[in-house]
Amino acid sequence: MSYYEEQRADRAAKAEQKRLSAQHGEELRAARQQEADARTARLRDQARADRKTDRLERQQRRRERAERRREVLTPGEIYRRGTLAVVTASGLASLPAQILHFVSISPLLLPLPLAIEGLAWVMAAGVAYADARRLPAWVRWLLRSLIAGFAGFAAFINYGYGLSLVHHGLSAEDAQTVGRGLAAVTLLGPIAFEIRQWVSTLAASIEGVDADRHEHSRRRRRHHRKVVRVADRLISAAPFGDLDRQSAFERAWSIVRGCPEPGMTPALHKRAAKSAKAMQEARAKQPDQPPTEAAPKGPGRAAEQSMADLDKSTPTPADQSGLPEPVSESIPDRPKVDLVKRTVTPAAPVESIRSTPIEPVLTAAAEAPRPRRVTGKVPTAARSKQPKRTPEQLLEEARSATVDWSIEELTAERIRKAIRCAPEKARPLRDTLRAERADQADPTPSEGAAA
Repeated sequence: MSYYEEQRADRAAKAEQKRLSAQHGEELRAARQQEADARTARLRDQARADRKTDRLERQQRRRERAERRREVLTPGEIYRRGTLAVVTASGLASLPAQILHFVSISPLLLPLPLAIEGLAWVMAAGVAYADARRLPAWVRWLLRSLIAGFAGFAAFINYGYGLSLVHHGLSAEDAQTVGRGLAAVTLLGPIAFEIRQWVSTLAASIEGVDADRHEHSRRRRRHHRKVVRVADRLISAAPFGDLDRQSAFERAWSIVRGCPEPGMTPALHKRAAKSAKAMQEARAKQPDQPPTEAAPKGPGRAAEQSMADLDKSTPTPADQSGLPEPVSESIPDRPKVDLVKRTVTPAAPVESIRSTPIEPVLTAAAEAPRPRRVTGKVPTAARSKQPKRTPEQLLEEARSATVDWSIEELTAERIRKAIRCAPEKARPLRDTLRAERADQADPTPSEGAAA
């Protein structure tokens, strides 16, 4: 390589080195700028987050201050704090006049106004303590009389001190005004404190009590004075806590009204029977009118049964409970003596009267001589006992009654009507008879092999 070529190579190398140095410097400047931008972005985000945090804290402090203001500015809190402020102002206004009055007589009498004013407020605190402990009323009235005595004596002293200011350059009218003001402010503090205590006690007595329950108790006492009086005597006669008020009221109602259900009286039972009779007579004039309440129809054959089938005279749970059974239009064919006997059963509650069609029974009872009214529960020994059939007897009767029935005709309703039993007893009989018919229709494998 010649000298010139070496020179050109050196210059090219230097230029390349310079370019690389400039590129590296540019990259360093770009990296430093990127770091600065990132640091600036972080600082900006941090400042934004700090401002947001400060804003949230200020909002929280404002909410807390508003909440405190709401708690402080409630009517009850304003009344309580306002009363304490009035009491404090009353004491600050009345005590100096009493001190000046007694000290002007003798310095040794300095404790006397403090004792008079202090006794008045101690008695006022005693009234609050008596209310909190629920002490007898005479204790509170004794303390109130002592408050009135001490406060009245202090007011008399202040009034006299106000009149004595005539000798200090005041006119007679001004001195009398000052005396009246001192006497009034002396009485104002104890009176305001006593009114506050009375309001607080009255509010605490009704706090947490259900208004509807309180109104119900008040109406009960106003509408049923005799029953409530007997209930109070039953509660006082029983050991403490053994008889609650509701049980005592129910027992007192049975004693006074002759009915175990509260609210029902002989007059209401008579009115219900009269209304039922009127309804039956109205329906008798329109024999083709369907009944107002229809029994719910289920799927299958039960949906195809008519109301006439359901109205047939069959034993139902109502018969077992002593209530008159539902009867159909064919009931007048029965002897009236049986219907009259049914009327001497115990009176049913109002719900049973509404849900059970007893109009024909009441009609027959109206035609027959009126029996003696039942005023309470009929004793168990006086009730007519019906023979109860065992499950085996019911099954035998069901087998005899359904011997020529097909398996599709074996329904609980037909079995109930056939043997005159309750629905809850007819359903097991239906299942048993169907199972027996199924066993007879499908012989066992051994019987099939023998055949």
